[in-house]
Amino acid sequence: MNMLSGKTMRMLLAGAGVTMVMSLAPQAFAASPADTLVIGFAIDDIISIDPAEAFELSTAEVTANSYNLLVRLNPDKTSEVVNELADSWTISDDKLTYTFKLKPGLKFASGNPITAEDVAYSFERAVKLDKSPAFLLTQFGLTGDNVTEKAKAADELTFTLTVDKPYAPSFVLNVLTSTVASVVDKKLVVSKAKPVTPTAEYKYDTDFGNEFLKTGYAGSGPYKVLAWKANEAVVMEANPNYFGEKPKLKRVIYRYMKESATQRLALETGDIDIARNLEPGDLAAVSKKDGLATTSAPKGTIYYISLNQKNANLAKPEVREAFKYLVDYDAIGETIIKGIGEIHQTFLPKGQLGALNENPYKFDVAKAKELLAKAGLKDGFTVSFDVRNTQPVTGIAESFQQTAAQAGIKVDIIPGDGKQTLTKYRARQHDLYIGQWGSDYFDPNSNAETFSSNPNNADDAKTKTLAWRNAWDIPELTKETQSALLETDAAKRAAIYEDLQKKVLADGPFVNIFQQVEVAGYSKKLKGFKLGPSFDTNFVNTVSKD
Repeated sequence: MNMLSGKTMRMLLAGAGVTMVMSLAPQAFAASPADTLVIGFAIDDIISIDPAEAFELSTAEVTANSYNLLVRLNPDKTSEVVNELADSWTISDDKLTYTFKLKPGLKFASGNPITAEDVAYSFERAVKLDKSPAFLLTQFGLTGDNVTEKAKAADELTFTLTVDKPYAPSFVLNVLTSTVASVVDKKLVVSKAKPVTPTAEYKYDTDFGNEFLKTGYAGSGPYKVLAWKANEAVVMEANPNYFGEKPKLKRVIYRYMKESATQRLALETGDIDIARNLEPGDLAAVSKKDGLATTSAPKGTIYYISLNQKNANLAKPEVREAFKYLVDYDAIGETIIKGIGEIHQTFLPKGQLGALNENPYKFDVAKAKELLAKAGLKDGFTVSFDVRNTQPVTGIAESFQQTAAQAGIKVDIIPGDGKQTLTKYRARQHDLYIGQWGSDYFDPNSNAETFSSNPNNADDAKTKTLAWRNAWDIPELTKETQSALLETDAAKRAAIYEDLQKKVLADGPFVNIFQQVEVAGYSKKLKGFKLGPSFDTNFVNTVSKD
């Protein structure tokens, strides 16, 4: 399905009763239709909705509701992985081969049958395209040269995955719950693939349907994506071929709304059914409004400030430590993130194996000045700060700008939308960046491999972790991070992650600030709405309206 034109998008949205705001002028909107769920959400981080390329929080929610996986995290018991497309799985005695038996008779939204060939192709294209999330699969030893042998269909309903080392099985299965392992419709995607000229960096003669899937759809989930238009909306429609619990509503629209106050007003007037980016004040107001309610759920998402080690000043260990004393954690916790986050300074979120709940840093300008003087920077310096222009990150950035100034550090904030700031960050072109990292799968390695691992610090490295993005060259920590993957004893594995967190907390270029508590305001007309424990477990097929 090709991307809908802007005109078609507006007609569709108008028909759904939620004409998009196309200018800064205030507009009136009709109430959301009875068969449509309208969600106000800051979705400006979406760059692509191809599961092999998508690596943003908003996109993961869209794909979770529109694509299926072999196995998926159980949102009611996060230590458990449950079947989705798979009917069962077995693991060889040497822990190298995973065999999945698929449920028979399943179909994609297109009507094409779901087979093991589709699973194998989904793995192949993800590995060969080698986009941002590909490392989640290539860490198992999969390469463009061997993926068709290591991830293959044994028969129509049997898929086998052979990994390169005897990893802890829980780690492998948890990775397979991530977006990059979503199963696409091979027949449809191949028909949409574009020929390309091979190069030294990309040796294949096809784009594996990437151009099509950036905005198109080839899944089997409860909803099928009709359209995505950047900074406007994602429109999804119920998939009649879905094999699971049938969607209660015909259509779901994620409507781009950046400001909390705008979301609150739209919720109060009935223009939207759910507001997803409410700040503390608006959240409190919604909770007191007749006909509205609020809900929350702890999320495995960490907000942090990162320091690019390519900047000579930021590369000094005393400066890295000083920055951790220049955040007014108490003030941020009591105001900016009240009700939507909890101060948390280690890289593993609460609830994951080995997570530490240690917050040793407090706002201390004198201590920061002492460290800066030790680094030869007693008069301070100037540094730029790339900030997504949404809350709460803008508020945190402005708070840090003020507190850092007390130690002589001039912070120049550079605002931008999610796509702009993230693209610059991924290219290592920032000084400071404020970001959020949500676990790609519910296993401690999801965060450890990005905060405490950097296999290759070169600019052209294939694996681009958060440590890499900040040019933090850490060969010993990388080895320790990798060692945890082969430890099958849970207690011993947890101890490794505890040690890694302490080392990153003390010396890393990350000023971890808080763990997200996701909140939402919603109309009491809704039934079955629930926020999940991760950014890809906010399911909407269970939601209905009175």
